[in-house]
This record gives sequence, structure tokens and C-alpha cells, in this order.
Amino acid sequence: KEKLMSKLSIPKVIGHRGAKAYAPENTLASIHTAADLGVEWVEVDVKLTRDGVAVLFHDEELERCTGAPGLVADIDFQDLRELDAGSWFGESFTGEKIPTLEEALDVILDRNLGVNLEIKPCPGREVETTEVMLDVATRIWPDELPPPLISSFQHVSLEAALDMMPEWPRGLLMEEHMSNWRDIAEYLDAATINIDGRKVTQDQIEAYLELRKPILAYTINDPQKARELMRWGVDSVFSDNPDLILEAVQLKH
Repeated sequence: KEKLMSKLSIPKVIGHRGAKAYAPENTLASIHTAADLGVEWVEVDVKLTRDGVAVLFHDEELERCTGAPGLVADIDFQDLRELDAGSWFGESFTGEKIPTLEEALDVILDRNLGVNLEIKPCPGREVETTEVMLDVATRIWPDELPPPLISSFQHVSLEAALDMMPEWPRGLLMEEHMSNWRDIAEYLDAATINIDGRKVTQDQIEAYLELRKPILAYTINDPQKARELMRWGVDSVFSDNPDLILEAVQLKH
């Protein structure tokens, strides 16, 4: 198991929801854009439609990224597929669809990217979302490649991932510094600590460093901030404009 974990080689910069600054988030266009920018890994959010299809989507509500009313949890895949997930971002993306996890992974593999799959379950579907996501991902992801990093704010989801696919690394996502973070990280056998880089203090990072696991910080769009976090010991940052951050930290590479 230790050997498998040590295969986790995470680049300094991960494209957030693809390359969110340049293309509509969590779409195939966004993943392609990230790859075109020279990003090595992307992060995407995975949710289930009402009829249990794993798709890339962040919010519980459809409105912000499709203009449609209602919740992802209340719409069947066929109807979801009718929605336009691109034109809100820019005219050139009109007609962009919400992709299935399967389609996204095909593009990710095709473009030779690594991936952080964030489980973003609708309330009450923490375990089910993980199970469907891992069913799809384990079917598609080649055994010979380093596995995806599975992350979530929902401990129940990570627990389900640990039960189902213990050899795939898990990232403990935290919105705030938690006093019991170490217990949770150890209980979930977390491979990475994923923190809000805009709120984290240097002291908190010192504490995280004691665990000797990669520290990943989200969502950092300011090159100076990225450099500062890396000076403090952060290994990798998620960014909407990963090209600018890559440029800033490349000198350290």
C-alpha cells in the first residue's frame, strides 16, 4: 500500500475545474483548454443526476452555469443534456454540454492529464455519488497509470472511497482549519491535505507539514500568493488561470 501511495506525483499547478478563467468550468472545452495551456493535471467536480448518471458539475443548482431553474438532483440525464453549459461564459462556447464523467475521463486520458476527482454529492447522496463515480472511473482508468486523486469535503464520501478503492489516494478537503484534522486524515488514510490557500496561515501549514503528505492549496489565481504558499511548504495549487501560476512557479521547478 505504501508503494502505491508513493506513486502520487502531483504537479505544482492543477487546473481548477479545467481552466475556469478561460472556458466554462467542468466542461470538455475547459479540460482541453487546460491541456492546451500546458497544465499536467486538472480538478473536476462530480455529481449525480436524478437517475444516477455521474456528470461534471459544481453547484447544486443548475442556474449559474446553465441558466435553467432547479436542482441537479431533480433532473434526469436526458434533460440535463438539453441544457447549454457554455453560453453563460461566452458566445463562442454556446452549445457546450454538461459532460458525463466517462466523457471527461476519456478526454483527460486522451490529453495525457492527471486528475483530481472531487466528489460533490447532493445532500443525502454522499455514498451513492462515490460508488457511481468509482464504478465509472475504475472501469475507464488504466491500471498502469498513477490513479486519480479522490477528494471531498464530505468525510462520508471519503470513507466510502476508502472502503471501495483503498489503493486510490484520497485528499482530505478542508474549508477551515479543523482542530481534529490530523485524526480525520489518519482515519481516512488521506494521501494529501487540500486546504483553502487564501485563508491558511503559515503556522497551520507548519502543522500540516508534520504529516509528511503533499499539501494542495485552492484556489490561487495570484502568482505572488502561489509563490508565498510554496515558500511556506505547499506542494501544489489549484488555479483558474493555471498558465499564469505555472509561469510564476516554473523558475522553482
